[in-house]
Amino acid sequence: MKNIIISDDIKYIGADDEELDLFENQYIVPNGVSYNSYVILDEKIAIMETIDKRKTTEWLENLEKALNGKKPDYLVISHLEPDHAYNIGTVVEKYPNIKLIGNNKTFAFLPQFFDIKDLEERKIEVKDGDIIDLGKHKLHFIMAPMIHWPEVMMEYEETEKILFSADGFGKFGTLNTNEDWDCEARRYYFNIVGKYGVQVQALLKKASNLDIKIICPLHGPILRENLSYYINKYDIWSKYEAESEGIYIACASIHGNTYKACEKLKEILEQKGAKKVVLADLSREDFAEAVEDSFRYGKVIFASATYNMEMFSPMRNLLMNLKEKNYQNRKIGIIENGTWAPNSAKCMKEILSTMKNIEIVEPIVTIRSTLKQSDIEKLNELAEEILK
Repeated sequence: MKNIIISDDIKYIGADDEELDLFENQYIVPNGVSYNSYVILDEKIAIMETIDKRKTTEWLENLEKALNGKKPDYLVISHLEPDHAYNIGTVVEKYPNIKLIGNNKTFAFLPQFFDIKDLEERKIEVKDGDIIDLGKHKLHFIMAPMIHWPEVMMEYEETEKILFSADGFGKFGTLNTNEDWDCEARRYYFNIVGKYGVQVQALLKKASNLDIKIICPLHGPILRENLSYYINKYDIWSKYEAESEGIYIACASIHGNTYKACEKLKEILEQKGAKKVVLADLSREDFAEAVEDSFRYGKVIFASATYNMEMFSPMRNLLMNLKEKNYQNRKIGIIENGTWAPNSAKCMKEILSTMKNIEIVEPIVTIRSTLKQSDIEKLNELAEEILK
């Protein structure tokens, strides 16, 4: 892994996990993930998070090298999810005098993961706005509940103007991965944090009062330049606004006939001047990618075959994921297909009707088995309406 430099006093001690195939045992990570951890070297030494069990040995080696024989005073616990907190017990055992810094929720949940017998004597409980003085460096604590667990907090180091942002501003992919930030950060955001837009907006209001020069997340690259770009992305995402101009067609097709109709719709939309049309086969598309694109674009077509008098399961999976993540503020078109009793449109509408500010445009297009000329006329009508 390449050498990551934060500053003279703040050292990166995290690790890349290139072998991981599923993050949280559900999200495909073709380029792995990084588990970021840091240590602040000062009169008082603070470790900022531990690491996932998969990288314990490497992390301990990095920590010992950074400490260079010194003993840490504090372990800051910003988030208790095991990919960051697995080694809290290891640290307590290795450094018997270390104090644990967390909030009231941190210490309510901590015994569910670890049996730390002297926890009451060891803990330092902080609340929003509290400051821990390390000497040259001062940590301001910012509570960030439900981004994306109740105990999450962030820390602003005022001397070097660094925001330790927990899971905020994170992305999939190792630090060795050379790729665009947006795509994997967007997929990470909407699938993991996306439900909590209100909470992210509250955090952004707090952060607007800070002079931030560096953002150090728990996953993904350290952000140093053009920070307004990343903050603006989070503002758009957490307001559930469309980020990109274009139309996303999400298709759940069994034998390919529904997909052919979607291909025809894509052709029609492009002929009518749509600048970008993205067509996805949900049976083959990574579901997290489908969630990401459903949020990315302001206009979405959901197309599904009927199966067992329901929608085809890949469509149900997508819509239920979107509902769970507070999907809203979108203009929607619907296409259904069925041989003897098309019913998927009704099922899709039932789920969409539970979401906020969803406009379903007419006509809803019903195809019976295979695409016919009369269906193409309806697709033209749908295209006209979705483009308005």
